Amino acid sequence: MATVTLKGDAIHTNGELPAVGSAAPDFNLVTKDLADVTLATYKGKKKILSIVPSLDTSVCAASTKKFNDYAKGRDDLVVLTISADLPFAHARFCEGEGLDRVIPLSVFRSPDFGKDYGVTIADGPIAGLLSRAIVIIDENGKVIYTEQVPEIGQEPDYEAALQALGH
Repeated sequence: MATVTLKGDAIHTNGELPAVGSAAPDFNLVTKDLADVTLATYKGKKKILSIVPSLDTSVCAASTKKFNDYAKGRDDLVVLTISADLPFAHARFCEGEGLDRVIPLSVFRSPDFGKDYGVTIADGPIAGLLSRAIVIIDENGKVIYTEQVPEIGQEPDYEAALQALGH
């Protein structure tokens, strides 16, 4: 269980992020077109999992836009923005913001993702949503970087994440 804060008040996740060096847990998530995808869908590519509480918040929106910009021209990389938002909200957000490089994925049919990645918020006013975290997985399915953002309203450490990718 990790402790993070929401506006300075402690809240907890259901577990810990996967260990660096471990095999990334598989998942089954839903695209904005209601298709199911798994980790194997993105085999052979580096993967940034940008896990967020909701794209309807300014910090989640900002980080999604930054990762979208980073992914431009990177055929070796996919950026997966994962939240409990419904796929319809993902589509509306990405289309409204002109984002075409991030792939928004919903956990609405797969609560196991939050459990397996240790990011389901267990208590407090946003219990049930996902905490803000970054998990980077190499092209072979190995976790090479993680960050559990300590304050829900804080952006992740983009520089450290990009360094883990070698950029």
